[in-house]
Amino acid sequence: MASRLFLNARLVTMADPTCITPVEKGAILAIEGRIAYAGPEAGLPDSQCSGVETVDLEERLVTPGLIDCHTHLVHGGDRAHEFELRLAGASYEEIARAGGGIVSTVTATRSAGEQGLVASALPRLDRLISEGVTTVEIKSGYGLDLDSERAQLRAARRLADERKVTVSTSFLGAHALPPEFRDDRAGYLTLLRDKMLPAVAEEGLADCVDAFCETIAFSTNEVDDLFSAARRQGLNVRLHADQLSNLGGAALAARHGALSADHLEHTDEAGAAAMAAAGTVAVLLPGAFYFIRETKLPPVDLFRKHGTRIAIATDCNPGTSPLTSPLLTMNMAATLFRLTVAECLAGMTIHAAVALGLARDTGSIEAGKWCDLAVWDADRPAELVYRMGFNPLAARYWRGE
Repeated sequence: MASRLFLNARLVTMADPTCITPVEKGAILAIEGRIAYAGPEAGLPDSQCSGVETVDLEERLVTPGLIDCHTHLVHGGDRAHEFELRLAGASYEEIARAGGGIVSTVTATRSAGEQGLVASALPRLDRLISEGVTTVEIKSGYGLDLDSERAQLRAARRLADERKVTVSTSFLGAHALPPEFRDDRAGYLTLLRDKMLPAVAEEGLADCVDAFCETIAFSTNEVDDLFSAARRQGLNVRLHADQLSNLGGAALAARHGALSADHLEHTDEAGAAAMAAAGTVAVLLPGAFYFIRETKLPPVDLFRKHGTRIAIATDCNPGTSPLTSPLLTMNMAATLFRLTVAECLAGMTIHAAVALGLARDTGSIEAGKWCDLAVWDADRPAELVYRMGFNPLAARYWRGE
């Protein structure tokens, strides 16, 4: 891992998530990939700078590398035909109940094989990287049997070998009922809890366990049982919650100390308060909101009122958010959800790191963390949120390289 001294930077460190005023004439010293110093050039420790390669950033804006904390990047096939059905008036629920939706991706994913999944995911990952992403979370959930879920998670892990990027994986076996268990719901849940989850945990394939808690997916009682098992395995949990209705998913996530609850359009004040008390991050997904033409806005004011951290992510997936632009995601979060520029930047840096349990290592430009940087040809942070279809990334550094 590289040791470098970055000079002549305009630093937006995100050490304070509310502050996006750049540190002018800033410097970053990275030793073996970790930040040893970040701040004004005048404060550089001369004793550590001798012989270190120097990079002149020419007064460019520098932020932490972006973090996409909720994706379904690894999958087979696409669902463009369902997009046409929605344009003709079909709802997400109607498509799912007719055998489309998540289950339609399962067949394509099962037939792709691990190598095929890696190959199809790389172009999507490259798009994220091209806009400054240095850390990405990737879920399973399109295999829905042990071998296929393993293949998804292994493919996700392999992406970190193919590119300079940090990959965090989530086991999402509780995404939908597989076709072969359509008439045996209890049987699948038992298999998921007693065989699939322990196997994934034993092999170290997942950093977290996720679930889809919704009327068309899994109930709060079913998720509660799965999360209790996940906790016994020593795994963190996250939850797709309150997207289409309020089943109390946000509060359920908080009761289990979940790293995050995601979507949250129908979350009530009790859920927002419970999340804040538990330290559970609210991950908002404007791509899905836009793509399926939702009208119920997530309760951003309640999250602000209770001090719930807000993150944002692409939710890149084949059915409801085929989005691979973190910059457009920030613009959508601002225009659709009325997040501020500071909230958008924090949402794709430090708060996204908290949502993945990685804030000790990344998410802000601070001593001790990995030197994950995005260098922008931009005059002010607002440009990163304001523009659409424009990529001002000048350079990207992952662990100093």
